[in-house]
Amino acid sequence: MNKATVSSVKRRKLADIRKDNLGQILAAAEQLFGENGYSGTTIAAIASKVNLPKANVLYYFKTKEALYKGVLSRLLVLWMSHMDEMTAEQHPNVALRNYILQKIKMSKEHPNASRIFAAEILHGAPYLKEQLATDLKQQFDKTCQVFREWIAKQWMEPINPEHLLFMLWSSTQAYADHALQCSMMLEKSSLDDSDYEAGAELLTRMVIRGCGIKLF
Repeated sequence: MNKATVSSVKRRKLADIRKDNLGQILAAAEQLFGENGYSGTTIAAIASKVNLPKANVLYYFKTKEALYKGVLSRLLVLWMSHMDEMTAEQHPNVALRNYILQKIKMSKEHPNASRIFAAEILHGAPYLKEQLATDLKQQFDKTCQVFREWIAKQWMEPINPEHLLFMLWSSTQAYADHALQCSMMLEKSSLDDSDYEAGAELLTRMVIRGCGIKLF
């Protein structure tokens, strides 16, 4: 193996290590910020969670604020990617079903991130306002236009696109933001797979019927 090949292999290994470390740090930060809030979480606690020196965490994220923003940005990117998957060429019977399933899945797999996001919004979005006004607004307008094109094709009734998205956001995120309340009402220690599936099925049925979406 020549020097160039050895160097290339080393770079790939370093890239893999960096990606793995970033993923672990963000996952730990998501959990701790969600459980303890911004002020109740320290870089030292996050480092301890992933068994890394505090200096290593600070190598990737210079400050706690930068790490907090990283957690929020990761959620927002994932959130917008599911919105972007809906296109005017897809039938809403398929596209909206998939979107609801993905959003419920996010609430199940990233409950802490959803709670962090909700808390950020309730406090006036001090760390996320710029992204909300630019990235999310652009995706929001794009998705609303998809809804309008479905309406123009008479695939669904002339509902208000903006408020449909608001309703979809709030109803799917409730399974993360209000999971404790929901589980207590169901007399369970926590929500299980059947609860998420039942929620997705009911919400899908209500949206499909409520929007007058034509079936194939």
